[in-house]
Amino acid sequence: MTSPENQSTHDAETDPRNDDIKIYVNGDIVPKDQAVVSVYDSGFMLGDGMWEGMRLYDGEWAFFDDHMDRLFNSCKAVSLDIGHGREEIRDILNRTAAANGMITDAHCRLMITRGRKAKPFQHPALSKWGPTVVAIVEHSRPATGLLDRGIRLATVPQVRGLPHSQNPKFNSHSKLNCVIACLQAEQAGADEGLMLDPNGFVNTTNACNFFIVRGGEVWTSTGDYCMNGVTRQKVIDLCRANGIPVFEKNYSLYEAYGADEAFLTGTFGAQTPVAEIDGKPIGAGRGAGPMTQRIRALYKDLVAQNVAEQRAARG
Repeated sequence: MTSPENQSTHDAETDPRNDDIKIYVNGDIVPKDQAVVSVYDSGFMLGDGMWEGMRLYDGEWAFFDDHMDRLFNSCKAVSLDIGHGREEIRDILNRTAAANGMITDAHCRLMITRGRKAKPFQHPALSKWGPTVVAIVEHSRPATGLLDRGIRLATVPQVRGLPHSQNPKFNSHSKLNCVIACLQAEQAGADEGLMLDPNGFVNTTNACNFFIVRGGEVWTSTGDYCMNGVTRQKVIDLCRANGIPVFEKNYSLYEAYGADEAFLTGTFGAQTPVAEIDGKPIGAGRGAGPMTQRIRALYKDLVAQNVAEQRAARG
C-alpha cells in the first residue's frame, strides 16, 4: 500500500482562525506573534520541562484530572515547581480558550519549564525566576482522511529507553529520541516510527501508544517502556469493562505483522488505524477495522460521560 504524501497522527483540518489565536504566556494572554519566551529559558536551552496535551469538548477539558495527575507527578519527579494548583491551571486553559472563542474541537499544549536561566548552563539552580508557563490552544479537528487511509509505520532502530536513562513516562520537552525515530521512519518511506523496547519487543510509536488486535483480543505493550498515555489507559479500561479481552504483554514484530487490526492511541486523534507496518498491510490495509471502530465508539461515549460529570461537579 502506498500513499501520495506523508501524514501523521497529528494531522488536523486546516483552520485559518489559528493564524490569529491568542496564547497564554506567564500570566498574559497575547496575540500569537507576540507570544515569546527568553532564549535563556531552560526549556529552549535544555529541553528542561514537561507538557500536556488536552482536548476541549463542549467547554470541558476531557480527563482533566488524569492529565493533571501525570503532569504533577512528572514535575515532582524532576523537582520542578509548577507554581500553580490544578484549578489554577484549569482557569488558565479556560481563559485562553475563551479569549479565542473556543468551546469545542480545540486542542491545548500546556508547557511548563524550569524557567529563565541566569547563565546559559545546565545546572537547575541557574533557573532563578520560577517556571515558564505557556498554553497554546488551537482550533483543531483531526483530519478525516486518517480514518479512511490509516497510518503507515516503519520499525526504526531508535528505541524508547530504560527508566534509569530518561524515563519514557516523562512527557518532557526533551523529545529528541522521538524526533530521531520519526526521521528514521520518514526516511524509510513511512509516516511514523514503530519503536521497540530495549529487549526487542514491540513498544510504541514516536508519537502515540500502539495496540494490535488478534483473534478478538486487544494487545499492547507491558507499559514498562512507553508513555503512560491517558488515552491508552482509557482504552484498556474500556476493554475490561465491555468484555473485550485485553492484554499488556511482550510481543514481537511477528505478532504485529500478522495482526487483524492495529491502531494508535493519543489525546489528539483518539484511536487512529494503522494501514501497514514495514510495507506489510495490516488486516484490510486501510481504515479502521471492526474492533477499532467499536473502541472508538466506546471512547466517544466515555468522553461525553466525563464532560457531563465535570460540568455537574461544578454545578
